[in-house]
Amino acid sequence: MIKTFSSSKEQYQWQYQGREFTVAYETLGEGPPVLLLPALSTVSTRQEMLGLAQVLTSEFQVVALDWLGFGESDRPNLNYARYSRQTPSLYQQLVQDFIHAKFQEPVGLVGAGHGAAYAMRVAQNRPSDVSKLLMIAPTWKGPLRAMGMPGIVASGIRNLVRSPIVGQALYALNTTPAFLKLMYRQHVYTNASLLTPEFMAEKRRIAQQPGARFAPAAFVTGGLDPMTSRKEFLEAARSLTVPTKVVIGEQSPRSSRAEMEALAQLPNIDSSQIPGSLGMHEEYASPVGKIAKSFLREK
Repeated sequence: MIKTFSSSKEQYQWQYQGREFTVAYETLGEGPPVLLLPALSTVSTRQEMLGLAQVLTSEFQVVALDWLGFGESDRPNLNYARYSRQTPSLYQQLVQDFIHAKFQEPVGLVGAGHGAAYAMRVAQNRPSDVSKLLMIAPTWKGPLRAMGMPGIVASGIRNLVRSPIVGQALYALNTTPAFLKLMYRQHVYTNASLLTPEFMAEKRRIAQQPGARFAPAAFVTGGLDPMTSRKEFLEAARSLTVPTKVVIGEQSPRSSRAEMEALAQLPNIDSSQIPGSLGMHEEYASPVGKIAKSFLREK
């Protein structure tokens, strides 16, 4: 079983485009509501937000969810990569619908990685639903796009991974403990001693659930990117009317850090820099949590 915040998992039955999906979430504490959105990755799960939740729960009602296609939520074979400027993307719609279904007042949104960019989209589109926005190591480019791979090639890889036999084999090669540990060492954690065999075994177990390859294939190849360019990323940030803060990891990959720092230079965005990389919300949960608590409690 995936380690959980509390003794029981809660379920949200989400109606989307004529279908119903089960989205897993958990709640801790009492007080003003805060919604935690984990980063997208092959091993994405609400569990990575546990340390942050434990810091916040003394003053807030903290809710964390698993994205559709990840963690303990349903993992259907959907075209996760469908993107349109005219309509909300799948995950933006999920967050908006979840907020309306579960909260009676504006919620503090705390997102990591791509989860932060989706939170920004929600705050941009529905500012009356959001009290504050905290973005932790925000990203908007999937790994292959960040590497400069042409979109047509990335789309081909995405379709290949989605295929029944070859796709399963490719996904298995990219979720071996050795490969996952390499990715963590390069982009996610800064302290390699934390990447114990037990830690990596749990991460791999998350990635081996039935249907696990569909959403990660979309993420890695750029299909789940909330924006298509830095210009669009910064335009969304400039338009925000809710109090917003970004937390930047000092050891973040150069390309990702450049995007974060461009965001932090905007006049309506506050920022902090602390040690960490793209997984700082999990690896450095205590200092990130202190920043989050201070920001969220400000009047």
